[in-house]
Amino acid sequence: MTKEQTWSQRFESALHPAIARFNASINFDIELIEYDLTGSQAHAKMLAHTSIISQEEGEQLIAGLEQVRQEYRQGKFQPGVDAEDVHFAVERRLTEIVGDVGKKLHTARSRNDQVGTDTRLYLRDQIQQIKSQLREFQGVLLNIAEKHVETLIPGYTHLQRAQPLSLAHHLLAYFQMAQRDWERLTDVSRRVNISPLGCGALAGTTFPIDRHYTAKLLNFDNIYANSLDGVSDRDFAIEFLCAASLIMVHLSRLAEEVILWSSEEFRFVTLKDSCATGSSIMPQKKNPDVPELVRGKTGRVFGHLQAMLVIMKGLPLAYNKDLQEDKEGLFDTVNTVKASLEAMTILLGEGLEFRIQRLAEAVTEDFSNATDVADYLAARGVPFREAYNLVGKVVKTSIAAGKLLKDLTLDEWQQLHPAFAPDIYEAISPRQVVAARNSYGGTGFAQVHEALIAARAQVGEDSE
Repeated sequence: MTKEQTWSQRFESALHPAIARFNASINFDIELIEYDLTGSQAHAKMLAHTSIISQEEGEQLIAGLEQVRQEYRQGKFQPGVDAEDVHFAVERRLTEIVGDVGKKLHTARSRNDQVGTDTRLYLRDQIQQIKSQLREFQGVLLNIAEKHVETLIPGYTHLQRAQPLSLAHHLLAYFQMAQRDWERLTDVSRRVNISPLGCGALAGTTFPIDRHYTAKLLNFDNIYANSLDGVSDRDFAIEFLCAASLIMVHLSRLAEEVILWSSEEFRFVTLKDSCATGSSIMPQKKNPDVPELVRGKTGRVFGHLQAMLVIMKGLPLAYNKDLQEDKEGLFDTVNTVKASLEAMTILLGEGLEFRIQRLAEAVTEDFSNATDVADYLAARGVPFREAYNLVGKVVKTSIAAGKLLKDLTLDEWQQLHPAFAPDIYEAISPRQVVAARNSYGGTGFAQVHEALIAARAQVGEDSE
């Protein structure tokens, strides 16, 4: 037989032990205990403020809840499955500490609005932590980019050599992705920061509560205008999971590039021992485990988003026990995103070095300057499409001859078109190819310097 539950007077017998274990959430929602205690203290203050309970009773409840908090932090309060969930666990321990007055804490409150409040408090806190991590990640990207404005790297489309780039420009693309992630979380946090406390089970309460008072105590921006919506809404969690999924998309894309760059085929970066592992059988190996794990962990975050959407799609109003399943995926997503951001920040800042000489060689061994030949002719009055077709033929014949464009003689150039002059060689040198792309947002060195200044200012701005 299981221990009698708070609601068991309605029932003639206790839950079957296996069903009690299946029904319980204490093993994972203990993660919410600090937020549950904070929300409960605010609720107790409101009950006293509105004279639903006496000031003395309110003070007893607040002090008792603080004792539970300290016991938990010291490892003295560790509720088991018989408590069912963190809310009952806290209430039961509180009643042991303060006596029958502890039973008044749940006045004018349901577990439905209570858990909704706890989850929002938790997620609000975690979003701020992730936003701080994103800023650290962006800072590392900027630190590297500032050192490599004039370091060149091959740019790719379809994973085929396309045009050379400033390495700083390449890294700043990830800075911009992280900036959108930061802005998305800022937007999501506005809808997280709405209080459902006081919505009750689904219909509000007959007690003269003050929902705005508790919202202010808990630093919520607003309160739910509809009690049904307040206890059943998980849009904020889905939005966070969407934002988290995009963070992982961006980290995974960078991870994939680091994996490629560290391969023998690319050799663009060298992994340091602090962020790489070896093989159990091949002693020469240095494996990019950090980016591979980030790439792999992305799938579990996507899975949690899909699971949450499926949970919500068929739920009638208001609260349903299905919503207990929102927490494990949410907690795991938070932990996965935070761990992945930390790992990738360390990897970039401390775990790899760009091989400057190899990168310099890489941008001279292909036809990624072909567009610049067409641009050269177009700037001299040749219609671009005509120039484009001409250069295509040049590339074809050069490949057949085992030459690169830089290897053609001036006579060969002028046989192709009389507009070619000796300055063609400077025009198609990798450094000039990059420098010339000075349109706003382009890879030209002057533009990249401006982008770095703007990015530093963006990171330095005070924000919520």
